[in-house]
Amino acid sequence: MPRIDLNADLGEGFGRWSLTDDEALLDVVTSANVACGFHAGDAATMRRVCDMAVERGVVIGAQVSYRDLAGFGRRAMDIPAEDLAAEVAYQVGALEVFARAAGARVEYVKPHGALYNRVVADKEQASAVVAGVVLAGALPVMGLPSSMLLSAARDAGLATVAEGFADRAYTPHGTLVPRAEPGAVLTTADAVVAQAITLAEGGGVGSLCIHGDTPGAVEVARAVRGALADRGVDVRAWARN
Repeated sequence: MPRIDLNADLGEGFGRWSLTDDEALLDVVTSANVACGFHAGDAATMRRVCDMAVERGVVIGAQVSYRDLAGFGRRAMDIPAEDLAAEVAYQVGALEVFARAAGARVEYVKPHGALYNRVVADKEQASAVVAGVVLAGALPVMGLPSSMLLSAARDAGLATVAEGFADRAYTPHGTLVPRAEPGAVLTTADAVVAQAITLAEGGGVGSLCIHGDTPGAVEVARAVRGALADRGVDVRAWARN
């Protein structure tokens, strides 16, 4: 039986402003990539999402980013490797406080936005992210298959999770189509479900992401999970036996 984890980016609000329907999505996904304050999220939001995740048995992951609240972490930045490593560790540490308070731990780290795309091919930045993860406690790393990030993580002795995107278009090289290009985001539930099934049954990824900030994300996530179950796919957090 194929097995797949279903994750979503959560906690992507700030103060009185909210972007994702965290409570509804946590009823569907098996892993939560929680924003740690650099592209979105704040202390109260992190604590609330961790509490809700633990109540539902959802695994908590730290979604780390460039320091870019104004650009939602989607602007390219050149950060010295030493600074980036420290900032990754800082973000993981912040979320770990709230995960522990909820009775859990941060179980993996996943970059966000521009950082996620940068570490696909940039060895120096990928190594800096991994150095930060090691500093924060040598956690597993989630990222794009065949990326420099996962390669650097394996070289450092870290566990890795290859990730596919149910709601993003891919280039012929297996990377994500840049968001600025037409068709970069799949907008219909049928298209997302079809891609989710292809990725889950293909065996090349251990986790599927559905972006929580896209319109109709909750309904799409429910449709994906239902379709996977109908195909006999075991939807379960990758970190659980």
